[in-house]
Amino acid sequence: MTDRTRAHVCVSGRVQGVYYRATTRDTARERGVDGWVRNLDDGRVEAVFEGAEAAVEEMVGWCETGSEAADVDEVDVEYEKPEGLDGFEVRW
Repeated sequence: MTDRTRAHVCVSGRVQGVYYRATTRDTARERGVDGWVRNLDDGRVEAVFEGAEAAVEEMVGWCETGSEAADVDEVDVEYEKPEGLDGFEVRW
């Protein structure tokens, strides 16, 4: 079995109100990545990705662009120990 990894990301720029969360969810599910995504009060989007290292790295890279309407300024990433998340959800 492939080792799992976990990336905790915060994305800044024009990333709220542009379908960033929904597109993140759909893209993560397509890649078999577990986790969650949510808006933060300061205008950023926060997400956690867990899964195979290559798939998680693809999601981190995807965050640099995000949804078609997004304008990403910065993606901050911290790698953490996986917690065994199952599925991918939009959190409120």
